[in-house]
Amino acid sequence: MKMRKIPVFILTGFLGSGKTTVMLNMLQHCKSMNATPGIVLNELGQANVESHLFQREKMVELLDGCICCTVKENLIEELALFLKKENEVDVLLIEGTGIANPKEIVEALKDPALMDRFEIQSIIGIVDCSKFLEYGSIFSSSKEIRDLLDEQLSASTLIILNKTDLVSEKVKGKAIKKIQKLLQGQTKTIETAFGKVDMDTVFKKRAGSFTVPAPDQANSRHHKEGHHHPFQAIKMENVPAIERASIEKWLHALPENVVRGKGIVRLKREGGLFQFQYASGRSHFTRLACEEKRETCIIMIGHRLPVKEMKESFRRLVLKTASS
Repeated sequence: MKMRKIPVFILTGFLGSGKTTVMLNMLQHCKSMNATPGIVLNELGQANVESHLFQREKMVELLDGCICCTVKENLIEELALFLKKENEVDVLLIEGTGIANPKEIVEALKDPALMDRFEIQSIIGIVDCSKFLEYGSIFSSSKEIRDLLDEQLSASTLIILNKTDLVSEKVKGKAIKKIQKLLQGQTKTIETAFGKVDMDTVFKKRAGSFTVPAPDQANSRHHKEGHHHPFQAIKMENVPAIERASIEKWLHALPENVVRGKGIVRLKREGGLFQFQYASGRSHFTRLACEEKRETCIIMIGHRLPVKEMKESFRRLVLKTASS
């Protein structure tokens, strides 16, 4: 008897584009349709500070590495868990890190042990409209970032142009024009803010057969050595209660090559734990609903980070204020 294949939707997009927000909206839609979703979350850092958002879900976390290199074998192993009767799901959502090439996720799903049980429906590329032109410019971005953006976009079967509320019509028009030029107008692009998109559009099957080219020797060497990209994550643990104004001042003084930040912090005066997000040059704090055992930490992600200087400025601008 032929076994049912689990439909898979892959979410890709650069750091801070809004992948998790789109995934949360997709999860809500699945539940409204009485479908049981499974989730694979991949984080570049050593902790997933957003795991509380998915506490009741059937979830696999791949931490401290990118699907496209150091944890690919783990992905193949972990996906097998969804094939067990007690973990059966109706649909699988995979969110790669902001630096993952989705073609590598496709390659993992084409492993002989998995390809007859999972079927890719769509690769959904999420783009931060407020940063896209900057990241794609030879004057303000590195070749590694530009190449990565091109890889993520060219592999996508649907493009979600997110955060359009942060830009003018002129900037949005330029971003759309650049995307259409890269993709030759062959990939559907939808505009949105806060990841709010029509779910019938998102869940439409758009993927046919995928061909994954064999990596050349240079790429294979880079994968083994783990040096195929210049991105890194730094983590600051056991952060004491801090002033909101102090951490906001620190965040907005960070160098431009810091492109993403997230964490769990305790704010003075306001009391309680807060999750913070930093992307597109903006910070946002959300009070955690429950006071479960959550360690405070701050994770910053970027390329060629000045780690020593960042930690020193954190001590000077945030920790000294916290202790005073």
